[in-house]
Amino acid sequence: QVHLVESGGGSVQPGGSLRLSCAFSGITASHSCMGWFRQAPGKEREGVAVIRKSSGQTWYGDYVRGRFTISQDNDKNTLSLQMNRLQIGDTAMYYCAAGSGSCYTFFNKPGPGASWGQGTQVTVSS
Repeated sequence: QVHLVESGGGSVQPGGSLRLSCAFSGITASHSCMGWFRQAPGKEREGVAVIRKSSGQTWYGDYVRGRFTISQDNDKNTLSLQMNRLQIGDTAMYYCAAGSGSCYTFFNKPGPGASWGQGTQVTVSS
């Protein structure tokens, strides 16, 4: 069974940084993509960053590109998200997920077969 556990969330001031981690297990070759998604109250879930496991190719959301960096350490079964220059608009619950097929499709619309962690809260406020 696939398990994903996020950690590293917290409260920071605008301009601050956080590093999120996702420890995973049960991932198979069919899980070609892994990524981070977020959802704020009153808003729909959106893709933050996705990485293709085999090649390391990445996709980023328009509002986080240049500020966030996704990385993977498959030997340690860990996915990370370095978040810099955080803004109030980044406040959301952040979820780690694994999916199959096209990573571009996964970024834009995760399918019902995707596996999800429980999430970690990120709050950016003055």
